[in-house]
Amino acid sequence: MSPLLPGRYYHIYNHANGDDNLFREAENYRFFLQQYYKHIDAVADTLAWCLMPNHFHLLVKIKNEEALLQTFPKFETLEKLLSKKFSNLFSSYTQAFNKVYQRRGSLFIKNFKRKEITSAQYLQTLVLYIHLNPVKHSFTKETTEWPWSSYHYVHAHFEELPFFREIFENKNSFLAQHTLKLERFIEYIALEESLTR
Repeated sequence: MSPLLPGRYYHIYNHANGDDNLFREAENYRFFLQQYYKHIDAVADTLAWCLMPNHFHLLVKIKNEEALLQTFPKFETLEKLLSKKFSNLFSSYTQAFNKVYQRRGSLFIKNFKRKEITSAQYLQTLVLYIHLNPVKHSFTKETTEWPWSSYHYVHAHFEELPFFREIFENKNSFLAQHTLKLERFIEYIALEESLTR
């Protein structure tokens, strides 16, 4: 699997091991986010995210090399540093989760997936994909109804977020793109259902 590199954008995602859930109740989501920011904030800027019962999606930009070396001057390689930070996140969450629910073993699939994002168009598409994922997996029918994603924060603070202004231009475009994708998705599901009756 290719390493995470400084200054690059990545789609990072992972799934629960087997049929397990990563999140069983609201406190699990809150605790994961707490652990996430504790371990990841120093190495990456999180631009979009969504947590669902059995998996999650993130859009991150790894901090530049200078910032990483300034904060972590003694680490052997940046590749090991970044890998260790994500490993610590998953390990700390799993240990706490296992203790609460009296379970054993790994909670996450061993190697988290990552895909480098290299174009502005792909960044926009990925933001929409992440925010609409709960609808795709039938956890909710509206993006606005799912509490565990960055959608609400971006909606409320759009003007303060240069990344979103750059890829969506303005708040109306941000909202319209989400609505359009949702409508197309609903049309597709209806078509699929009519063909399988």
